[in-house]
Amino acid sequence: MPIYEYQCARCAAVSALVVLGSGSNDKPRCQSCGSARLRRVMSTFAVVASEASRLANLDTSAAGRSESFYKDARNVGLGAKKRAQQMGVNLGRGFDETVEKARSGKLVKDML
Repeated sequence: MPIYEYQCARCAAVSALVVLGSGSNDKPRCQSCGSARLRRVMSTFAVVASEASRLANLDTSAAGRSESFYKDARNVGLGAKKRAQQMGVNLGRGFDETVEKARSGKLVKDML
């Protein structure tokens, strides 16, 4: 049973609905307002990448990079790791542990 996302033409709410099959006569309805005027929309998705591929593709000089990129905890330390890699410097396990703490939010908690 696939799950599809629909946007309501009346209230613009997006709803995720289970579709029971093509033979079903049940028309999907908006979960917010009950309207049957829905159109199927593209569902969001995630792309999983290894840290090695993220480091390889990281371009800190990329034009148009928004400030939110640098505020995202998953990106904390990637620039430093990439630069160290480029220079052939191994900053050791302590550096990697500190970066992981920063990425998970534990570094800030430890400082408080």
